[in-house]
Amino acid sequence: MLPPPSRQSFPDGDAAIRSTDDDAAHARVSAVRKGYLKDPYIQYLVPRSHLIPTRPPLINIGTYIRSEVIDRLVIKWLELLEDSSGAQIDHLLISKLSKYIEVDFPEIVTKKAMSIRKQAALNKALGQDVKIEKGGTVLRSQVYSILSADLRGRPSEALQPLEDLVSIDQPVLLLAECVFPYMSPELSTGIIRWFSERCPRVSLVSYDMFGLGDSFGKVMRDNLKIRNIELLGVDDLSTKQSLESRMSRAGLPATSSLTLEEARKSCLSGSESERLSHVEILDEVEELDLVLSHYAISWGSSDNKLRDWNPKV
Repeated sequence: MLPPPSRQSFPDGDAAIRSTDDDAAHARVSAVRKGYLKDPYIQYLVPRSHLIPTRPPLINIGTYIRSEVIDRLVIKWLELLEDSSGAQIDHLLISKLSKYIEVDFPEIVTKKAMSIRKQAALNKALGQDVKIEKGGTVLRSQVYSILSADLRGRPSEALQPLEDLVSIDQPVLLLAECVFPYMSPELSTGIIRWFSERCPRVSLVSYDMFGLGDSFGKVMRDNLKIRNIELLGVDDLSTKQSLESRMSRAGLPATSSLTLEEARKSCLSGSESERLSHVEILDEVEELDLVLSHYAISWGSSDNKLRDWNPKV
């Protein structure tokens, strides 16, 4: 979720888009500080995190719901993939054995790679085989790699570095958190199709804003324009069903979605809702619902085993 712009000068071009990465990281720092989330590593990835101002409850709650639903979808994805004996896969074991590959702008990759190099806790989490290459624009380890790429290029070229890393014999899960709104619909569909045509068992979890044709959307887009940020991929996304249709057209037939407003009301247990009510006092419930109704998490898969995949408890 994006905060309103402050009175300052803003970068242009790709630097403006990259600044949204800091927005998300700072929002996560705030949500962890207030007790919504637990994340022992975020402090090492955000420089001077103790100086980051605490965000308003509305942003903290949105950050929490986004993180909670995506985490649940990842865990459910792992649990629903059974081995040949029918026993459920241990997701903790899988998290140690499987590959996690991140793709981002070179500048963001370099920042993250340098943080990993400097912080003993991050080095320990990744093991002893961490290698930083190409002037800090690539990091590789057995379980985690970060690659530099501009996804707005042709998928056949932008995703070429993944050719040797993605195994077509294994299930693949893609996570796209506020990636597609900054590129054309043709490019986002092309990226999804690139994977669906190469991987027989591919799934996607995508977090996007949508339905920005109303007054709320106009204010959001005007605020982003002040920051020199254009949302190139949202005009065709008037409903959450349009998010699902994008995946279906790209080769992922089993799709579903939830707005963050729906997730807040349907995915949290009674005890968790009770806990959240005591974290911070929230007076603007109607404003919260308005904001959350314009963000959605959609998911889809080409794997028949994932027909019942959802984040609900």
